[in-house]
Amino acid sequence: MYTAREDENRRLLRARDAIDRAYAEPLDVGTLAAIAVMSPAHFTRRFRNLFGETPHRYLQRRRMERACAMLRRQMSVTDVALAVGYDSLGTFSRTFTAIIGRSPIAYRRSAVPVPVPSCFVREWTRPSAATGPADLSSFGEAPHAGAVVTSSP
Repeated sequence: MYTAREDENRRLLRARDAIDRAYAEPLDVGTLAAIAVMSPAHFTRRFRNLFGETPHRYLQRRRMERACAMLRRQMSVTDVALAVGYDSLGTFSRTFTAIIGRSPIAYRRSAVPVPVPSCFVREWTRPSAATGPADLSSFGEAPHAGAVVTSSP
């Protein structure tokens, strides 16, 4: 069987997977905590400890990653905002600028097709961890005690 910690981590991963699947839908901490079978306060603390950011920040970052991909395909900013779950274009633009570092229009202008595998493009265009711990892995998890964290150039 699993230890209590492993069981809790599996439930937290289930909640994170729900965010990844339903990023465009309105998600709140209560709903995600119910998926993880935890109280909202405990869920938020444990999520942050395990993944290095709050559930809300993780959801925002996932939405912006999807938005970047859509903007590279030359979709309109309004269509992208609606597709990733924002009702307000202003809120989307403000959040995009805060996470990515430039406006959606500036990002779309600078986005050019890159003849490399898409996994590299996703890694290169992923929002920086400047808003979170600098020692996050490429998947967003905080390192385990004693783990060696390397960063690629």
